[in-house]
Amino acid sequence: MRPSSFSSGPPGVTFLHMTTDVVAQLIVGSSPRIRALRQQVAQVAASDHPVLILGESGSGKEVVARAIHAASVRHAAPFVGQSCLAIPETLIESELFGYEPGAFTDARERRIGLFEQAEGGTLFLDEIGDIPLAFQKRLLRVLQEREVRRLGSVVAIAINVRVVAATNAPIEQAVAQGTFRSDLLYRLNTFEIRVPPLRQRSEDVPLLVEHFIAKHGRAYGFASKPAAGLLKRLQEYPWPGNVRELENFVVRWMTLGDEALEALDKKVALSFDTTSNRRWLSMSMEEIEAEVIKMFLEDCGRNKTLAAKRLGLARKSLYNKIERYGIEGAVKGK
Repeated sequence: MRPSSFSSGPPGVTFLHMTTDVVAQLIVGSSPRIRALRQQVAQVAASDHPVLILGESGSGKEVVARAIHAASVRHAAPFVGQSCLAIPETLIESELFGYEPGAFTDARERRIGLFEQAEGGTLFLDEIGDIPLAFQKRLLRVLQEREVRRLGSVVAIAINVRVVAATNAPIEQAVAQGTFRSDLLYRLNTFEIRVPPLRQRSEDVPLLVEHFIAKHGRAYGFASKPAAGLLKRLQEYPWPGNVRELENFVVRWMTLGDEALEALDKKVALSFDTTSNRRWLSMSMEEIEAEVIKMFLEDCGRNKTLAAKRLGLARKSLYNKIERYGIEGAVKGK
């Protein structure tokens, strides 16, 4: 079946070449790390096995997942993405598997779950490392049997879905601690992709800035190009929030101009100089994430709700990270 599935396209053009072109359009950058990432994504897209994407918060894991889908033979079918942290623990089963009328008190009509919504395509499960341990066995069974049962039903529904999962959590540490099933991890990471943090590919910053100006510029009536001096400053900043933080900066800069630069300068003064920039590069992902959370909590007067909003995290996710890293001093109940 593989040759027939991968033979479409102009004469003399292989599917892998077509795949590489699609991936290059979605994953922006020209650094050696990004070129290697694009090559890996193109190879993985040519298969149909589960993928686990690892990387820091804001590094572009969903972009990689979308590139895998867009470059695969499933590209014409749905791409359904969901953060597992955004689903309350009591609702995760009904969200993923669906339910029938009467399955529980408020179930007045049939609801199709995310697996069925992604039929024929790709289901992207972000923050997979934070799903409840009690639910992991159910998810493992669905991946093994390739069928789901809606809540309130005894009928098994066959599914044809590729699962791509992602996490910024130390997943192997979670397995060692007994909070994540090893058999589920082995099922999910048939292929494993690591997305590099932006501080390890600073040469990509100018291309990313250009990309974000093209993406958002029309909405703000903005068509200018950043000066070389600004791009140099942006390349020197360690971007603890990665590509997401850079995109947010570009939007602020198009709107506020020098005021956005002043805010960035304050962050630079607080967080790094030439010496501490090297310190950022030598720190582990967990150490950097803990430092960033501490900085945002301090800026937000220790208010966890406000800090979570500014960090682009679900409140529950921030609580989990505060507990994981032993961060003290956040305002209780906020």
